[in-house]
Amino acid sequence: MTPILETSAAPRSRTQKQPMIRQIMAMPAGAIFLVFMTLQIVCIAGALLYPDQFRYLSPQNLTILMKAIPVLGCLALGAGVLMIAGEFDLSIGSVYTFTAILMASLVGAGMSAFIAAPLGVLAGIMIGLLNGHITLRFGLPSFIVTLGGLLFWRGAVLLYNGAVQVRFDPEPIFTSLFSGTLLGINAAFIWIVLFVVGFHYLVHRHRFGNHVFATGGNRGAAEAIGINTNRVKLVAFAIAGGMAAVAGIIATARVGSVQPGQGAGLELQAIAACVIGGLSLRGGRGSIIGIFLGVLLIHTITDVLLLLRAPGFYLDMFIATLIVLAAIFNHLIERRGLA
Repeated sequence: MTPILETSAAPRSRTQKQPMIRQIMAMPAGAIFLVFMTLQIVCIAGALLYPDQFRYLSPQNLTILMKAIPVLGCLALGAGVLMIAGEFDLSIGSVYTFTAILMASLVGAGMSAFIAAPLGVLAGIMIGLLNGHITLRFGLPSFIVTLGGLLFWRGAVLLYNGAVQVRFDPEPIFTSLFSGTLLGINAAFIWIVLFVVGFHYLVHRHRFGNHVFATGGNRGAAEAIGINTNRVKLVAFAIAGGMAAVAGIIATARVGSVQPGQGAGLELQAIAACVIGGLSLRGGRGSIIGIFLGVLLIHTITDVLLLLRAPGFYLDMFIATLIVLAAIFNHLIERRGLA
């Protein structure tokens, strides 16, 4: 009797493992979660085996990661909500720079940072609403409208301040609030975690999130059940612009200055993080956790390549490959109806 029970239990345990992996893969962020955890295991193992050559777990390296992640994280969260709604914003990198320079200039003129920062966020929201209004009013692809916005606001930075660096010297409490530390954790990283939690509730637990998914998934069906899809898209554009401004605030508080060209290319990295995180390019599918994992994966790969002293173009090659593979995987999921 005993051998029979043992042999029958063995295949049962194997069949129990397969559904668990399938369940994880079927989740919106399941695939990226498995990839991210696998990469972390490899990095941690390498750091433990070669602590002097590969300083992945050193306090200095972890601090650098915690300071770098929030900027791209804020941009990706805003871009991700808009992508779920079925639109794109390529201007967020330029908006990030413009609003940061606007805030730094106001502080340099004597205004309190606690007033200048909200004004910068308000400017980002207004730019997002402008992008949304032009897109919806004239029925243009958001890709084209925001591509024009990218170039326009990049030029506006040079028109407003020239090609010179702007110093940012706010009150000490403002600096501590955005670039200080709390219990050894960088304040900016705490901010991005709070944003992820807040956006997760907004998108996955609130009625507005249901409207965003419905609008991006099937706009005609959403309108048929009474959803004002134009309003949903406008709010999503405003969120993208506002979060770009927040990213500029965090980056400027960390460095203490703004460079006119520092936001170039960030919009593509933000969209890349969203695609890697499982968002559909057609809209209507994705998750906030997936977006955040996409950001973490990009920065982890960047960090590993820097620690290995690899040439800079390796990063572009890895990210490009990852984007294409993620897009192919997302397309296969959509075709099989697993999402």
